[in-house]
Amino acid sequence: MLNSSSRLGTTTDSDAGENQGLPTIVLVHGAWADSSSWEPVINELLHAGFPVRAVANPLRGVEHDTAYLASYLAAIEGPVVLVGHSYGGAVITNIDTSALDVQALVYVAAFIPIAGETVGQLAAQSSTPLPLVTVETPSGPEVHISPEGFRAAFAADVDQRTAGVLGIVQRPANVRAVAEPISREAFRTVPSYVLVTTADRAIDPEVQRMMARRTDAAVIEVEASHAVMVSRPSTVAGLVLQAATSAVTVR
Repeated sequence: MLNSSSRLGTTTDSDAGENQGLPTIVLVHGAWADSSSWEPVINELLHAGFPVRAVANPLRGVEHDTAYLASYLAAIEGPVVLVGHSYGGAVITNIDTSALDVQALVYVAAFIPIAGETVGQLAAQSSTPLPLVTVETPSGPEVHISPEGFRAAFAADVDQRTAGVLGIVQRPANVRAVAEPISREAFRTVPSYVLVTTADRAIDPEVQRMMARRTDAAVIEVEASHAVMVSRPSTVAGLVLQAATSAVTVR
């Protein structure tokens, strides 16, 4: 797990040929994670025969990260299914689906803001504060979870060694990521799916449920930490495949 030499969502030309007609599943990580956190889910999606990409979310701010994702998607031929974890949910919500062939959105323990709302406003509704550390950088303040508190806050149901690695490779987020309001609500225009994590200490489960109720999404719940893509990859992959298969059926 978390092996940097693994495929991490990169498909070959032959893979693309074999998967003609299937949507490409694009995984968007959130703050305090990186693309390697998707590895267990990627393995299951590839086994199911779908082309997969895992985006290195810049974590610079909602508008910046949305523009980056849009340019990434523009280079993919054919339909896509977007999957967002945590802050990645805000980014996929802010995408302009009219300009891209987005067939479905999947929110995994994710923020789902409405227009004009910030991730910070939603995060403030969680009852348990995160053990955050702020570092001043040339591009502005950046925030990460303290290594000592990472497992309890982010990955309580992940074994200690794996949680330790996740904490080591976590990527800090610029404060603009939580302070900038989103301007679009992509879940209004394409089918959406939500996975609520009921043992989550990073985004309160009640906050997740509240956000889900504001959409027309299909919702499932699982007893898992914020790092559900690592602790319960089959559950995450199952929901993603439901969305991807439905997209094929609709087309």
